[in-house]
Amino acid sequence: MPSPISLNLAGAATLEIGKFAQPVVTDYELGRVLFGLYDKKETEDGKIGRLRKPFPDMGDFRSLLRTLLERGILRKSRDFRGNVYNILGKTQYSAEEILCSVDPFAYISHLSAMSYHGLTNRIPSTIFYSTPQHPKWSGFATNKMRADLGDQLESYREGKLPRLTQIRFARIEKKPVHKYASVHTGAFKVVKDRVLRVSTMGRTFLDMVRAAHLCGGINHVIEVYEAHAKQYAHLIVDEVERHGTLIDKTRVGYLLDEKCGITENPVIEKWAQSVQRGGSRRLDPLSEYSSQYSERWCLSLNNS
Repeated sequence: MPSPISLNLAGAATLEIGKFAQPVVTDYELGRVLFGLYDKKETEDGKIGRLRKPFPDMGDFRSLLRTLLERGILRKSRDFRGNVYNILGKTQYSAEEILCSVDPFAYISHLSAMSYHGLTNRIPSTIFYSTPQHPKWSGFATNKMRADLGDQLESYREGKLPRLTQIRFARIEKKPVHKYASVHTGAFKVVKDRVLRVSTMGRTFLDMVRAAHLCGGINHVIEVYEAHAKQYAHLIVDEVERHGTLIDKTRVGYLLDEKCGITENPVIEKWAQSVQRGGSRRLDPLSEYSSQYSERWCLSLNNS
């Protein structure tokens, strides 16, 4: 019977990192790999020799990182203001997939999502993405660490190993990025066989009225609604009914009703009955008020 293969720590970590379905690894993810190797003292590839302690500490982490960098398994990425490392051999990924690998709570949104869903013929030069505002992001990070590490979270923390933190970046692979830090919890889909999250079709249409300036401008938003909203009306209405504010419902209701000719929908009718009279609600929140007005939707049509 063959004796089990004995691996050193760096070799075992290299094999584990190679199984990642993503192009980059962060300090936190590398810390989790190291912690798991110390905890189990073996992988499916063999036993790991010379691990005496039950759990690693920050000195062990720095030693492993230095070895992986020296061997070229990892290479420091210049795109991030934090420790993010490119993984050897993983070059077939897009900048959007790198972004979703670095921020576990981010997803592609606005004009970038419109392009992904085939709603626009514009090819954005900037990557638009959404992520929770910082206090909520930190709460999500705490919950994720708890889910990842379970009852061993305190042992991980006692070793002062890297925590999951939000990493700043202004561009990825020379493509500028635009972060939309939202108070709203995102509705996104995970793209099959890719490290990519994209806002759902319904949320993409909702985002168009919330931030038209990130979606090609209000006139382009109207064009997209007129071209595609009938096909996806049930998804749009469901998303806005569940997650839209009163002004969201007013703007989307106007576009579906008066621009797209979607009539006799009971949910849209309910929105029309609930609009607030008076005030200075505008179709485009960033443009000046216009005297052109929708009486039914009590909305200034300031898109010209």
